[in-house]
Amino acid sequence: MQDIAYDHLEKIRDLLLSKGHTPGSLRYHVATFGCQMNARDSEKLRGMLEYVGFSESPDEDCDIVIYNTCTVRENANQKVYGRLGELKGKKKKNPFMKVVICGCMMEEKAEEERIKSSYPFVDIVFGTMNLSEFPRLLLKNLTDKEKQYEVTEIDRKNDDLILSLCKEDPILPTKRKYPFKSGVNITYGCNNFCSYCIVPFVRGPERSRRKDDILDEIRTLSKDGVIEIMLLGQNVNSYRDPGRDDITFPRLLQMVEKIDGIERIRFMTSHPKDLSDELISVIKSSKKICRHIHLPLQSGSTKVLSQMNRHYTKESYLSLVDRIRNQIPDISLTTDIMVGFPGESEEDFLETCDVVERAGFDSAFTFLYSRRDGTPAAGRADQIDEETMHERFERLLSLIHEKSGEVSKRFLGQTYPVLVEEENTHDPSLMTGRLPQNAIVHFKGDASLIGRIIPVTITESRDFYFFGESASS
Repeated sequence: MQDIAYDHLEKIRDLLLSKGHTPGSLRYHVATFGCQMNARDSEKLRGMLEYVGFSESPDEDCDIVIYNTCTVRENANQKVYGRLGELKGKKKKNPFMKVVICGCMMEEKAEEERIKSSYPFVDIVFGTMNLSEFPRLLLKNLTDKEKQYEVTEIDRKNDDLILSLCKEDPILPTKRKYPFKSGVNITYGCNNFCSYCIVPFVRGPERSRRKDDILDEIRTLSKDGVIEIMLLGQNVNSYRDPGRDDITFPRLLQMVEKIDGIERIRFMTSHPKDLSDELISVIKSSKKICRHIHLPLQSGSTKVLSQMNRHYTKESYLSLVDRIRNQIPDISLTTDIMVGFPGESEEDFLETCDVVERAGFDSAFTFLYSRRDGTPAAGRADQIDEETMHERFERLLSLIHEKSGEVSKRFLGQTYPVLVEEENTHDPSLMTGRLPQNAIVHFKGDASLIGRIIPVTITESRDFYFFGESASS
């Protein structure tokens, strides 16, 4: 599969050269909607396009536009359609221009059909499981001038399909945003079926990559200058090597820690029901695993959690938080919280606020419930009205802002190793980096620090980020 993908890429490069397109003369733009896994896929799309001679454009005024879509919430779909509508005019001005739609949204049959019927200027459509097919689809479109559609239908009863999906994806050219850090997929898909979530239907059944393939990829990245790895999956805690049930997520982390050159290890995302005491112990004893766990709460009401099919209670979640904090006092906990799940009462909402009061989150991603067709929650008659949802949402935001401000004070005066990521986008005299706890810090410095881990003393807290001073200031 890898050789086939590269063969198609070579043919694209030769075709473009034969038509007088010199390297860098054609430009591309990849817009990513959604999670870190989508972002990782987009890095591969960028890498493939640069391999055949395209250069990156900051906007859609270019020769190929790719929208890598998300469909977790309705507004994600609408953002895509809003931007897609603007491309029709651009394409009329540029006859060569190619428009590509991929990702989770295309796994919804209704959305795929809408693209075909209402946006006929879209040239290529493919799904989450067809990333490695992109070179073939692009080559065929360039040569045959025909639209290409490739969306693998998800069939959880098809054992052969699931087995094939568990096999390692071919190694593809990749262009990372930061040369010194990279995501690495360890699982794909999801088996949790939260009643509000469409991800299991669009990302397919959960399957884990072989640990040897994961470790080989990380070793290769380390040789390429990567010092920070983020292990990615819809639920990394449920990782199991396909051939070895005893190779769990905590054991995988221990193996990654032994790889020379890797200085930081992160992971995203953890499901509370599968976060084990073994994992807590591994993080506690590690010198490389960052002190940050993203632990989605969704709701603080045990009744609502049951209806969400989350498999934990308010009490068990708080007990888990206590165990984590007792073992790893310097841990940073962040979370996701949903407001307005069908049937959520004022009392249920106040239970959520109580968890926010007690858990001490460093930050929280809060969002309104979004009705997704095909999920059990979408068919419920007790949908919450918009006014009530927005009123609760504002109250929750205010509480989170207050509590995170209190929590952030513990950083003041402390010195932490900070990975310097980039120049500050608003003030070129400042550099921007990230603490082990995943918080952002800005400090005086210059571009020579980018990609290095340096000590920074925290001097000021501002909402969800900090200012600090480094020894080089």
